[in-house]
Amino acid sequence: MATRLSADPTVSAPPRPKSRAKVRLWLFAVAGLVWLMVLVGGVTRLTGSGLSITEWAPILGALPPLNDADWAAAFAKYREIPQYRLMNAGMTLADFRFIYGWEWTHRLLGRLIGVAYAVPMVVFLATGAIRRAELPRFLALLVLGGLQGVIGWWMVASGLVDRVSVAPLRLAVHLTLAAMIFAALLWTALTLAEAGRPSRPMSRRRRLAAAVVLAWVFVQIFLGALVAGNDAGLVYNTWPMMGEHFVPPELMAYDPWWVNLFENHATVQFLHRMGAYLLFALALAQFVSIVVSGRTATARVSAFALGFMAAFQILVGIATLLLQVPLSLAIVHQGVAMLVLVAAVTHAVSVFSPGRVVAGLSHAADRL
Repeated sequence: MATRLSADPTVSAPPRPKSRAKVRLWLFAVAGLVWLMVLVGGVTRLTGSGLSITEWAPILGALPPLNDADWAAAFAKYREIPQYRLMNAGMTLADFRFIYGWEWTHRLLGRLIGVAYAVPMVVFLATGAIRRAELPRFLALLVLGGLQGVIGWWMVASGLVDRVSVAPLRLAVHLTLAAMIFAALLWTALTLAEAGRPSRPMSRRRRLAAAVVLAWVFVQIFLGALVAGNDAGLVYNTWPMMGEHFVPPELMAYDPWWVNLFENHATVQFLHRMGAYLLFALALAQFVSIVVSGRTATARVSAFALGFMAAFQILVGIATLLLQVPLSLAIVHQGVAMLVLVAAVTHAVSVFSPGRVVAGLSHAADRL
């Protein structure tokens, strides 16, 4: 005979799982700070401010010059590098303070992001909101953030001796790593274990397609950074042709040939153009494949958003080129590139872990 169990008020119910909404919101907020830092980094580059601070002082450098003597010392150090002697000779102290302010703000944001990530991570780990099994994943993000600071100085150091600007390849590595950190934060937020029950992933072909699109977004960001580092947007300000040619005649003018891939202005601009067309084609093909197959609304919406953002980014890029890279449009172009990345990450999650995108975003929204 079955025995009915009566409720016993003295017996405590099993503990509810720790809320993950705060963890997701924290990750989204840190990703937002990374996006802001990318924009400030773009302004820093476009205003020629990146070499104004000639020393790497991770701790003491958090404070700007506090008096006239400090400003004079910082300015004296800047006057020793080639950028000042060959480009900015005669610069006033007021002008120096302007470029110093942008570079200092960029570095300060990097420090703030480190604190905004590390301190809550420790708190969430202590309270159980982050499980110990997940700790390596979160620590990896912290390590990547520290590595980004090292690469940032590696980039700046390239412009302090024999150049008047940073090496384009190092700039490209710096920006691409920032994009990877940004994407990793979003992916982690959208795939937390309790963000929703992942239903069966889509076919291997569609997962591969989503991964290829996401990977190509990183490639395109890398190519864009090479264009920026070479000021290659200031040549061939025509579209769809490059001057009178679709393929510029000096495409492989440098020797050895691989130098063209990083330092030939015509080559890097051509590759960036072709990369944009390819990205849109890949996104469009993925959207058509998802719609025709009748997949979930989440996958269809994310695929549409990805294609739309890729097309919009091409239009912004064309306008930036035709208008010879005005500061405002150049920053918009860089910011939209990160939004394309948001769309690519969201779509990839919707393909690899259907159900989690909607659940993760809705749980986070409930906390607002």
